[in-house]
Amino acid sequence: MDAKSYNAALADLRTVRDAIKKARTELAKLEADRDKYVTRLTAYEKAKAERIAPAAGLSVAEVVALAPALAPDRLSTPDPAAQQQAPDPAPARTAVPESGQQPPRPAAAAPAMSAPRSQPPTPPQAAETTEPTAPPEPRSLPSVPEGAVGDAWFSHTPGLASTQPNFTQQARSTVFLDTATGILVHRNQTHRVDLGAATAADILTAVFHTLPDGVERIYITAGDPWHRDADRYPYLRDAVAAWLNAPIPGWRTDTGRGRDRMAGHFVHPRNPVGRYQRDNGDQHVEIRSVGEWFDLDGDDPTTVRDAFVLLWQALRRHWPDAVLMGSPSQTGRDLWTRTIPTRGQYAEGFPVLSEELRSLLHATAGQGRNELITPPRVPEQLPQLVEYDRTFAYAKHTWKSPVGTPRRITAHTFASWSEKEQTRALYGCGHWHVRVTVPDAWNHVGLLPAPAPGDRTWHYPSRPGDTFTTWAGGPEIHTALANPIQPWKIEILDGILWDDGKPLDDWAKKLKETWTNLTAQAHFQGDAQQARAAHLASRAVRAILLYGIGSFAQRPRMVNGTTPRALERDVPPDAEIIGFDDELITWQKPTGFSRDPNAHPEWAAAIWSGARAALLSQRHRDDDTYAGALHTPPGTVVAFRTDALYLTQPQNWPYHHQPGDYLLKGHITGPLPAPTIEEELLTLRNAGRAARTTGQET
Repeated sequence: MDAKSYNAALADLRTVRDAIKKARTELAKLEADRDKYVTRLTAYEKAKAERIAPAAGLSVAEVVALAPALAPDRLSTPDPAAQQQAPDPAPARTAVPESGQQPPRPAAAAPAMSAPRSQPPTPPQAAETTEPTAPPEPRSLPSVPEGAVGDAWFSHTPGLASTQPNFTQQARSTVFLDTATGILVHRNQTHRVDLGAATAADILTAVFHTLPDGVERIYITAGDPWHRDADRYPYLRDAVAAWLNAPIPGWRTDTGRGRDRMAGHFVHPRNPVGRYQRDNGDQHVEIRSVGEWFDLDGDDPTTVRDAFVLLWQALRRHWPDAVLMGSPSQTGRDLWTRTIPTRGQYAEGFPVLSEELRSLLHATAGQGRNELITPPRVPEQLPQLVEYDRTFAYAKHTWKSPVGTPRRITAHTFASWSEKEQTRALYGCGHWHVRVTVPDAWNHVGLLPAPAPGDRTWHYPSRPGDTFTTWAGGPEIHTALANPIQPWKIEILDGILWDDGKPLDDWAKKLKETWTNLTAQAHFQGDAQQARAAHLASRAVRAILLYGIGSFAQRPRMVNGTTPRALERDVPPDAEIIGFDDELITWQKPTGFSRDPNAHPEWAAAIWSGARAALLSQRHRDDDTYAGALHTPPGTVVAFRTDALYLTQPQNWPYHHQPGDYLLKGHITGPLPAPTIEEELLTLRNAGRAARTTGQET
């Protein structure tokens, strides 16, 4: 084969690759539709898996995995002989607490796992007619190595700590651009520009022609120009990457400057960031989506600009040197560094954990709970769908965070403690490796996250008798042991325990006060546009805290890059190709953890754990009552979505406009078909919010 034939074959191969990506997208959609039909067929009382399986092109085992209620009697009834051979698991050492007692004492586990329960053998008849498919294995979570190797993890990274900055952030000249209408707002001036096809080159040309003195940040308020050619690509991310990397005469991808280490484009399907610099190097500019800060509802660039001004003014009351940076996460972390104490125990800063512990937390501490509960666990026809959203939820859980050098708490150490010491530890700032057993009589939602098949996915087992091993924070462990229904069996396998501290308290209090003031402005402001701007500014404060907390988690970094198509062999061997066109190949590759002085995944993990626990049970002291999923009847919880809870019945929960309170946000009456996929839930959610807004709950 000569070079010409080789290049021609490569071109043909790329065509096949594109076709495969499109086919996989269509196949995934069809498979989701098939699974939805299988689930719906369970509504017929005489439905049988044996009849549904050939119609769906699945085995009986696969149908039963989708709809457990269809399990044939011969598959669901355990073999008595197998029951006799299978040893019962060790009896739970956790007792049901009586009124007024301390939360139950968790059982300390031996290092060895309990013997697995025997599964009933597949009947010969079923084996002849179907080929059983084993359920996908959940991913296994990492653990701390035994002995001195694991003990060495419990330290800090030498020479790396969060400290007060010794410089003042510089504001950047910013404009707001609606690419659908061409309206450009800069300070108090409004311009209309011709954007042509709204490519990055068109935007930079139009903006710098109108404002020749220079602009450093361009916020896109509407139009989503990076989606203009989405129909040409199988994935939205590919379209965004192509838009960002299209060649621009006189410009190249930014390589960073000064203290700003942000360089290169950030490829995100909805809120990307394009970073460019002049070929002569004296001009840097970002193109960003304002969607990073808040959701818009037809708001014009002038209103958006007013919202940023109000936000900046409100933050200046607490931080005289406050500067709005490109994203809420950058702004949040910068503001937090300016609350680090200069005197006292942590005057020299908050040390950063060892890379091993940061990696462990990254792999074992999930964020929000997102779970859709489908029939038969909820009715096929919902009488209504009610949405409760926890207001400014994460701000409720910042009053206490882990500090100091972490301690390893082995199963043996935990078992040697008194009940009082164990309870104090679980109330403290810890991250625990546990073996969990769902009670035999349990009939409500799952309480603890367990690793599910896939990359960093979680589910919440709730089937009576299920046993699984996972990691969870103290608030969730305590909820599982002291919930209002029935305590779960928890065996401590290992744990990480910190001292209790308040590294985020001052920062969060200032943001909460800012949010309260802006919310009041939005409510009492007489001018409709200014009221809307104040509302958007209050949402931006929420984003600053929410994404600021997320930035402490410090995920392993991904580096994006581009390589000319003619030099395809120069793409790094460990890179993933995420986009391509006739000129460039766009790729990304992991680079591990950077030496980030503000990396504190232990803080993010503690807050996320507290927020997930509050979705289950939250006490309102002033009202002497509780709210959350566990305070609803079984079978009424339809879904969890980070801070939101979806129910089939309204609840009389208190709401005082305080962080963490459950706000009735949407309500639509039925009967409604129970959602079986996320898109159906979101459709019902939007209808419920619209009905709630108009006062017509239909």
